[in-house]
Formats: sequence, structure tokens, C-alpha cells
Amino acid sequence: MTRTFKALSALLTYPSTELQEAIPAIREVFASEPILTADAVAAIEPLLAEFESRDIYDLQERYVLLFDRSRTLSLNLFEHIHGEGRDRGGAMVDLLETYRAEGFDLVGTELPDHLPVLLEFASTLPLPAAREILADAGHIIAVLAERLTRRETPYAAVLTGLSQVAQASTETEVAQALLSEQDDDPEDLEALDAVYEEAMVTFGPDPNAGCPITRDILARMDVPARPANA
Repeated sequence: MTRTFKALSALLTYPSTELQEAIPAIREVFASEPILTADAVAAIEPLLAEFESRDIYDLQERYVLLFDRSRTLSLNLFEHIHGEGRDRGGAMVDLLETYRAEGFDLVGTELPDHLPVLLEFASTLPLPAAREILADAGHIIAVLAERLTRRETPYAAVLTGLSQVAQASTETEVAQALLSEQDDDPEDLEALDAVYEEAMVTFGPDPNAGCPITRDILARMDVPARPANA
């Protein structure tokens, strides 16, 4: 079990008070497993500090604006390649079969291609196999890292660290094609309404949907969470 991927998965879920309280445990995981480089861990620290210090509602609002109101930042990986087309369904079935073959059961309501779910699965694999499955999605992870960097958000460090683990690059043809798409404006509500009408999908969890997922991830990190003021 690779707890680093569980910790990164937790950081990319909808923010909760459980996640805020577990930040010291997440730091311990990064320190005890040399999977991320020291520079990558240092780059993630501002995000960890914000989880500890900022109001939970501010954190949740930022998460929704970044990942739920922007299709170009969606954490549902197949959406970037297949959109809402039929090919996405077939890819989802293949991914589910991969999960089941390894005895991995989905938790919560998120789709199989949701990046935190993929990271949770990767955490159950030997490290070489985990790197391989992340490399398969590497071009999308690298693109997300680039787009988040453009928006100057501390979440960029999480995706950048993952890109390094997956040895991913934005120099591939697929990544360049994705980056050529104009970034969504999460404040453009008219465009958002058009996306809802066209895709007929729901973006993002309700205020309580993320919490059970985060609880399960943190519970299986095997590091007891301490209160943030400990």
C-alpha cells in the first residue's frame, strides 16, 4: 500500500473538516514515503497550510469554482478525451474491469475516472504498477497541472507532483491538443448553463457528497489524524 497516493487523493476531494484535521497526518505520510521529491512536497505545503488556516466554506467554494464549474479542469479524466460521447462509456467499463480484477471496490458516488478514485486505486498497487497506471493518464494530469498553474492556485502543486511521479509531459501531441482549448471561465454563468443543457451531467458533489469519500481515504491511510491545533 502506498499512502502517498491516498494522501494526494484526499487533497483532491471536496474539502471537509475531516480533511482539515488530517493535514498533520498527510505531512507525516509525505515525510515517511520518499515518492514525491522534497521540492514537490515543499510546493504542496502552501495548500496544506491553507487547509489548516482557511474557513471551510471558503475552501469548498474555491474547489467548486476550480473543478466543478470548469470542464477544462474537470477531475473526471475521460471527459477531457471523450467528452460525453459513447466512447467514454466504453472506457469507463474497461477501467471498472481493471479495478475489479485487483479487488478494488469503488467508494462513494464518484465516477471510476475521477482522479481521486484513480489515486485511491493506485495506492493499492505495488509502486511500479501504480506509476504505470498514472502514466497512462499522464498527458491529462500534466495538462491539468499546467492549467492550474496558469490560475495561480496552490492545487497546481499536487498535479505537478503527480506529473513527476508519472513522468508525464505536456509536449505530447495529445497534451498540446488539450492545451489548445480555451480555459473555461467559472464565473461565466451563461456558459455554464449551456454546458449543463448540452452535456446533461451534474458537475461536482453536493455539500455532503465529498465527506464520506474523504473519511474513507483518510481512514485507510493507517496514520491517525490529529487535531489541527495539536
